[in-house]
Amino acid sequence: MANHIQDIPRLVNEFVQLARAYLLQETVEPAKRLGHFAGFSVGATLLWSVALILLAVAGLRAFYNVLPDNAYWEAVAYVGTAVVLAGFIGLVIKVVPERGVHDAQTTVPLDDIVDGGETP
Repeated sequence: MANHIQDIPRLVNEFVQLARAYLLQETVEPAKRLGHFAGFSVGATLLWSVALILLAVAGLRAFYNVLPDNAYWEAVAYVGTAVVLAGFIGLVIKVVPERGVHDAQTTVPLDDIVDGGETP
């Protein structure tokens, strides 16, 4: 009987370590990965948006310089730029693969965290 009572602190300590490792694996690590993914996604979106705006303005100015000076030709430049932008957006939507956040996720088994990967 005394042997079982002395095992209680060791079992409680083992439970606390197991619960801590589980919480780290299932909550903290996925949240970190999601934060990194979201940060890089927002940064890439901002860079692509600025690049697309600058290229659109450059394309519009190029159309202005190539076409004759007239109000109708200016309208053609605007429409041509809009068509080129719509084509580019369609191309990007078609080319970009549908990939979720969890496709490249690798998980570490909980046993490897708790006891260093030793198998009985």
